[in-house]
Amino acid sequence: MRDELKSKTAKQSILLTGGSGGLGSALALHHARHGIEISLWGRSMERLSETRQAVEKLGAVADTTSFDFLDAEAAVELMLAQDDAMSFDVAYFVAGIGDTRGEGDLVESPDQILRAIRLNLAAPAAMAAALAERMAERGGGRIVLIGSAAANHSLPFAAAYSASKAGLATFADALRIAVRPHGVSVTLAAPGFIDTAAGRNNSANRPFEIPVDEAARRIVLAAERGEANYVTPWQFKALKALDILLPRPIRDRFLERLSP
Repeated sequence: MRDELKSKTAKQSILLTGGSGGLGSALALHHARHGIEISLWGRSMERLSETRQAVEKLGAVADTTSFDFLDAEAAVELMLAQDDAMSFDVAYFVAGIGDTRGEGDLVESPDQILRAIRLNLAAPAAMAAALAERMAERGGGRIVLIGSAAANHSLPFAAAYSASKAGLATFADALRIAVRPHGVSVTLAAPGFIDTAAGRNNSANRPFEIPVDEAARRIVLAAERGEANYVTPWQFKALKALDILLPRPIRDRFLERLSP
């Protein structure tokens, strides 16, 4: 009811972190139209500006915030200040980092591990919790956290990445249960490989890869349906089941051979 009233009297407001990346930009463009306000956050002001221009050509109103999400406390404070002015209806927490161990390294370095957990888990979880509480006070809203199909597998060459995304999945589910009675939905979207520039730089072997625009469309629809945990494409659901069903020695050898 609140969303219906707002649509008649004010613009719908969207928060989107990771707006300087391929998926974040595609999500912003998917929503861009007259009557939409979008707050774009990201690390690269140049790419944020490009996304803003593209969004505004489609009729939306957009602003940009260049931010280092390693400072999670400051991110929460700034986000809540923006929420005071915009009262976000929808939030996409897309910003994160994909990383693997260095060439010749047995495991990832401590710095890599800390960075991945701060960017992929601590910052989006803290921001989502703070904003979900605000939304609950207002009586409704939608939170979308971008995880990864990698969360379902113990990747020896990307332990911090897979672990941080697994932690985010558990957090998203707990947050969903906490705020659901107050009209706030929480969706954890766990895509596999998406065709973006950053993704292509990280890995040449990318099975079942989907176009970024299609990934954005699927994630938006899943969130609008109120799905709790959305995995795309379907092949990664099968891989999750296979990981569970395989005897551990066989599974371990399989994961070892995946190492780049």
